[in-house]
Amino acid sequence: MRRLLTLLATLMVVWSPAITWAEGATGYSRGNAFIYFMAIGAVLVFGINDVFHKRWLTWAAAIIIPVSLYMMLPAK
Repeated sequence: MRRLLTLLATLMVVWSPAITWAEGATGYSRGNAFIYFMAIGAVLVFGINDVFHKRWLTWAAAIIIPVSLYMMLPAK
């Protein structure tokens, strides 16, 4: 588990500047907001799994939460 968390943290650090440069450095960056929203979504899905311990509920949350968070992103 420690290796997985280290790998995910490394990917976040490596890809975050690339997405920012691709989006442009003026004010709001949809790429950074997408990264933060998906991190929040991952925490929410793991929380649902930890609380309810139901596989079907975890799978449903893993589909619904990221899609709903993506729909909340502003256009630009």
